[in-house]
Amino acid sequence: MGLFSRRGRKAAEDVDESRVGTADGTGTAAGAAKADAVDAGDTADAEKEQGRAAHLEDGPYDASDAPEEERIDLGGIQVPGIDGLELRMEVDQRTNAVTGANLVLGGSSLQVQAFAAPKASGLWDEVRTSLRDSVVGQGGTAETRPGPFGTELITRLPVKRSDGRTGYRPARFLGVDGPRWFLRAILTGKALGDPAQAKEFETLISRLVVVRGHEAMAPQELIPLHLPGERVAPTSAAPDELLDPLARGPEITQIG
Repeated sequence: MGLFSRRGRKAAEDVDESRVGTADGTGTAAGAAKADAVDAGDTADAEKEQGRAAHLEDGPYDASDAPEEERIDLGGIQVPGIDGLELRMEVDQRTNAVTGANLVLGGSSLQVQAFAAPKASGLWDEVRTSLRDSVVGQGGTAETRPGPFGTELITRLPVKRSDGRTGYRPARFLGVDGPRWFLRAILTGKALGDPAQAKEFETLISRLVVVRGHEAMAPQELIPLHLPGERVAPTSAAPDELLDPLARGPEITQIG
């Protein structure tokens, strides 16, 4: 492993997905709507399974069922060791808390964070809706599409360029609901337009392991992370460390 380098905390960029409401009918219309919903669910499941079949793994995994593999231990997330992978840890300089990990490979970056989730339901539908609403509210675009892990969100967020003109920063948001946890991944860079590299990152996501632990945690609370090789006693996240759809922080670089 190589040298760490710290960077300053970046301002959070709030993004979100628009809410799409559904309404139930009555009588035969309600029955037809229900049948359509079942068919749509079967189609979505089939698409998800078809996408997963193209990957090397069936994850991301919970720590309780992860296969044996050499991984980098970051506390709440374990990352497989891959040649050429650059690991940049995001650290809040106010508290020194590690808030996320960026996995950089071939000119693209995958930011990953894991959060506590309710036992009976997942978070991705709610988070995706918030993301889309926020992006659209800032003048950007956001659309959903099926992906290997379920519904994804593709966004273009407006940003000010150095010449004063407005540009757009594209990103691909992926979410996975696990047992009492939620994993969010944000892909940026060349992989957005390169199917082969996108597949590499999808396979990387499918090899991640989330270590939820047994501590009581509020829904959307960040599962604690630490630097590679570091051991830190688990602590509850402060209010501003709860799930922020676009929050990014300073970085520590490690070359694998």
